[in-house]
Amino acid sequence: MKSATRSAGSPFVNSDQTPAALPIGGLVKRSFDITAALCALIIFSPIFLMIMALVKYSDNGPAFYGHTRIGHNGRPFKCLKFRTMATNGDDLLRKYLRDNPEAMEEWRLTRKLKDDPRVTIVGKVLRKLSLDELPQLLNIVRGEMSVVGPRPVVDDELKVYDSFAVYYLRTRPGLTGLWQISGRNDVSYETRIAFDTHYVQNWSLFRDIAIIVKTIPAVCFARGSY
Repeated sequence: MKSATRSAGSPFVNSDQTPAALPIGGLVKRSFDITAALCALIIFSPIFLMIMALVKYSDNGPAFYGHTRIGHNGRPFKCLKFRTMATNGDDLLRKYLRDNPEAMEEWRLTRKLKDDPRVTIVGKVLRKLSLDELPQLLNIVRGEMSVVGPRPVVDDELKVYDSFAVYYLRTRPGLTGLWQISGRNDVSYETRIAFDTHYVQNWSLFRDIAIIVKTIPAVCFARGSY
């Protein structure tokens, strides 16, 4: 199976080129995204402001964290989250991986840790309830993300998609998606790729709405979140 590469003949392009194609769903999906995101920002604004203050003043660090992810057609963007990690997280991670070989292997395979030493006490609660991802509503309004789609990935993760990367890059990354309602970290990366491919190949507005409805119990019961 050949890897997908960002060449001139690829169905997706680099960030300095003209997009090869519009995201799946076109104007219908984009209109739904803007309406849903703006409504959610208004409804959740008290919670949004409360979390901002809690994160900022719990350890005198910034409230938001922006990590570079790959979006539609391979364009990088800053994926926003409420900060859930200590400001010296990189140092904590290096020391933890150096002292824990099993954790080092877990990190090598998944780029995630079930017991991550960088996560603060406040951050653990926000992650468990997926509240750390609320700022991605701003990414949706800006057109970098969608309400529903594959979860945003970093460049190294995209390489794992191999030839299936073309499906990921045909849509905007989503705040929620099939992976989000199907166990999240409890499913393998291969299964996650299969979910993303299936979503793109079978997109419909009805499916998006169904996924949003199913996200509510998945978040409430915190299935597969850490």
